Amino acid sequence: MASRLNPYIGCPGTAREAMEFYKGVFGGELTLSTYGEAGAATGADGDKIMHAQLETPAGYTLMASDTPPGMEQSQGSSISVSLSGDDGDELRGYFQKLSDGGTVTMPLERQMWGDEFGMCVDRFGVAWMANIAQPAG
Repeated sequence: MASRLNPYIGCPGTAREAMEFYKGVFGGELTLSTYGEAGAATGADGDKIMHAQLETPAGYTLMASDTPPGMEQSQGSSISVSLSGDDGDELRGYFQKLSDGGTVTMPLERQMWGDEFGMCVDRFGVAWMANIAQPAG
């Protein structure tokens, strides 16, 4: 297998909910493993997600986990997940679903470089960008 770059989201106890949300956005197969299943925690921490992976029909891989028991959750980031391509209907659908319950920071609309572009932060605090390439004219 060639190397891949995959977004990995750290969650404060919301990994299961977030990954089920992303499955609703992108479709695909979601696998979840808890700290309890791995023998790394018991009680309430045992139900937290140690690793989640979503493989989508579009070929995206998105991963997440809850902060491990005993570690501090670090909020905030200077990174955005970028979706781009020329399938406008697909990308507009993703953008609409991701922004539902979140905040649109830049509406998805035609930009000075000719493409449609928008930005949002989903309800889990993850920043997303979408760029829909327009046919060369």
